[in-house]
Amino acid sequence: MLSHLYRPQLNEISYLQKRIVCYKVQAMQPETVSDAKRRLLECLKRKGPTTASVLAGLLELTDVAARQHLLALEGMGLVRQEKLPADGRGRPSMLWSLDDRAGGVFPDGHGELTVTLLEAVREAFGEEGIARVVDIWAGDQVNDLRRTMPAPSNSLKSRVEALARQRAAEGYMAEVAEEGPGRFLLIEHHCPISQAARSCAGICSAELEVFQRVLGDHVSVERTSHLLGGGDRCIYSIQSKEEDDDWRCF
Repeated sequence: MLSHLYRPQLNEISYLQKRIVCYKVQAMQPETVSDAKRRLLECLKRKGPTTASVLAGLLELTDVAARQHLLALEGMGLVRQEKLPADGRGRPSMLWSLDDRAGGVFPDGHGELTVTLLEAVREAFGEEGIARVVDIWAGDQVNDLRRTMPAPSNSLKSRVEALARQRAAEGYMAEVAEEGPGRFLLIEHHCPISQAARSCAGICSAELEVFQRVLGDHVSVERTSHLLGGGDRCIYSIQSKEEDDDWRCF
């Protein structure tokens, strides 16, 4: 074991940490795209920017059907169109291409790679190395979230809603439910990093700490349901400590 030979150096762990869990996950899942739309996406993936008429010919669709599918995919944020300069008479053609968000539709082995790298870190640096990786990742998460959050002077509701929007953008299918004055539930219906979390339980603990640090000491954050603990989703109970103190006075 390499961990018996030397203690992990910060720069080594920092490099590995950047390779592991700090990736952006696409919110669009493959199963939400129909077979016809998937074939269009695969064709654009192979051919690059293409007109609807060319796509229709390649896939044996009518022009109308191809355009309908493309417009639906555009609404899903998976493709985009740009206008080509008109060539002589007639309307200018529209060139269709994949949006960056379409990457989530195609096979992606980042989950398996992440688990493999975590196991390699554990083998090389031991549990101390894994803990250091998670600490650095959590710090990066806090910094990223703080850049998107309203200032602490804003209402707790606006801050929890901003947190949910950012988590939803990262693929967690997050939403907020209001339970009462100063009391909210942050509900995450999906965990895009579940493979990494199963390999390293510290990631889930770190996420709870991240939410606490982002929302501040005047707020309590408690996980009441855990996807990897047998729940069907992750639910966080978030409430203002000031509001809680006020309720106790009655």
